[in-house]
Amino acid sequence: MKILHIISQAPDFTGSGKFIQQIILKAGARGHENFLVAAVQPGCDIPCDLISSDHAVFVEFAGKDLDFPIPGMSDAMPYESTVFSKMSPKNLLAYQRVFKKKIQEALDRFHPDLIHSHHLWIVSALARQLAPDLPMVTTCHGTCLRQHIFCPGIGQEIRRSLQQIDRVMALSQSQKQEVVDLLGFGSVPDRVPVVTGGYDHTLFQNRAKPVNGVVELLYAGKLCRAKGVPWLLKSLEKISDMPFRLHLAGSGPGAEKAACMELAATLGSKAVCHGPLSHKDLAELMKACHLFVLPSFFEGVPLVLMEALACGCRLLSTDLPGVLDILSPADKRMVYFLDLPVLKNMDTPHEQDEEDLEDRLAMALKKIMEEILENPAPEVRTIEARTRPYTWEKVFDRIESIYLSLTTVEVSDEGER
Repeated sequence: MKILHIISQAPDFTGSGKFIQQIILKAGARGHENFLVAAVQPGCDIPCDLISSDHAVFVEFAGKDLDFPIPGMSDAMPYESTVFSKMSPKNLLAYQRVFKKKIQEALDRFHPDLIHSHHLWIVSALARQLAPDLPMVTTCHGTCLRQHIFCPGIGQEIRRSLQQIDRVMALSQSQKQEVVDLLGFGSVPDRVPVVTGGYDHTLFQNRAKPVNGVVELLYAGKLCRAKGVPWLLKSLEKISDMPFRLHLAGSGPGAEKAACMELAATLGSKAVCHGPLSHKDLAELMKACHLFVLPSFFEGVPLVLMEALACGCRLLSTDLPGVLDILSPADKRMVYFLDLPVLKNMDTPHEQDEEDLEDRLAMALKKIMEEILENPAPEVRTIEARTRPYTWEKVFDRIESIYLSLTTVEVSDEGER
């Protein structure tokens, strides 16, 4: 079939960007024809092997089409970005006008059988308005749900259009319930199938992990407060007598990244900052590390955890709903959870709880490092059992079945078109 893929961000750098890349590649491998509408700006190049230029239309930010940076689904992006809640009415109207023009161009040129958009937000609503009779699915990555809280006026304006999307694919059971509640799908919850995210099993693979006197720790993601990076760095300072080396892979917004870099500097040679890494380079780093740490206060379903586990890393993560959905229960050898404190808002702890969080994180890290020093070999059976359902092939099986159900079966659920 002919599939029009739409994302309002750069199709790279973030979880949703990696997701759409894999869906396009897997769809192409199975004989489907793809067309892409996406955002670009200087410094955000499209992977050269993703899609041909005659099957793509781009909205150029900070340049030709719009003079401001790409608005991000997260308020902290790994590249220069605009925050939706701070956009002027003029810029918001221009954003909608340009995306409508580009989506219409794609529809006229490609004549798709189905639309697959990403994020339950403005651009998905525009696509539904422009093509009300085409089968349409949208993947919710979690961050779009936050925008409905941060920008309730916009959310209310687009809610009706989002309700007309045929299927909203959630990444976890907990996220499904949020989508059902947001869109009022209580009477037809089957419109929100749980698909999950995936990982590239040909790239992320386990290999032997000798300790050689140093436990290699890894954090990969945005360098910002919402991901818990400052508290991770402060907790490691409390146990700096332990034989560890922390690898930081990723980037972040200016001031927050600078604050993380300043804290990392206090660890001296015990902290190595790699900057943004390609998937291939990240996989190599994961294969060399013993413990992956995700101290985040907010996530959808972080694919990076599955990638790290597949590379034989033990995992220490905050007990976020999306994380628990794919990794619960905890495992005595490979998977550990840290209780989140009560949060002031969606991704910020109360100041009085910060020191306790640092202390608990330090204690958990020390305990796991001691276990690694005693027995560094990962538990292979646990890795295989936990990761097998999350290869991109398995994930695309589930997505393709949804495509086929919408293009070959007449739907008649209450509330559907």
